[in-house]
Amino acid sequence: MVISQIVFALFLATGIYFFAGSVGVIRRNILLGKDIDLSDNPAARWKQLFWVAMGQSKMVKRPVAGFFHILIYVGFVLINIEVLEILIDGLLGTHRFFAHYLGSIYDVAIGFFEILAFGVVVACVVFLARRFVTKVPRLQMNELKGWPMKDATIILVVEIVLMAALLMMNAAEQVLVNKELMEGHGSFPVSQYLVGFFSGFSDGSVHMIERLCWWFHFVGIVVFLNYVPYSKHWHIIISFPNVYYTPLKPKG
Repeated sequence: MVISQIVFALFLATGIYFFAGSVGVIRRNILLGKDIDLSDNPAARWKQLFWVAMGQSKMVKRPVAGFFHILIYVGFVLINIEVLEILIDGLLGTHRFFAHYLGSIYDVAIGFFEILAFGVVVACVVFLARRFVTKVPRLQMNELKGWPMKDATIILVVEIVLMAALLMMNAAEQVLVNKELMEGHGSFPVSQYLVGFFSGFSDGSVHMIERLCWWFHFVGIVVFLNYVPYSKHWHIIISFPNVYYTPLKPKG
């Protein structure tokens, strides 16, 4: 267990180190520009931040794409709250750390996260279909070919794989809980339908799959974090300060 904690801490520290380096380069490039005072009217800036960056107001102009985009956005942000528990479990060697403190609230939260995870998978599949099956015209423009198309595909596939790993981890855990080989916590409205996948597997194999999915989810998130600064999806993070500091003066 101690070795596992050490490996976890080293990988996490390495991921944070490289991410901080990427952010440092971006910050350095931004600071090459001329200073502008954008501290005026904070109330209007906060309103704009909540409406545009957090409320995703621009996406509602296209109802179908907007709905699934918001689903992915909300799902990915809220599900990553669970990453905090993974970090604590990985560093302390515990299992579902918050379950002992939140009780029934924890069960509701895990169930809600599973529903969101499934929603993210569905939304990503829809977006892939819109790109490669129905071929929505605005997604086939020349400026989106090449790296932009590859980047979008990588992000969508990675999100599907990460959510699938989370659901498979929960399903494997339920098998072990049913056999009284692990203490049970949480509710699993989605992954309960994946339990049958493990029929015929030995207890050791199920436990190995549960651990592999747990590690895969953690490693995947760290790798994803370090990929984002090189992707157009850097806006997931940088959109908040960008929107807050947007000039408030009319363009005309």
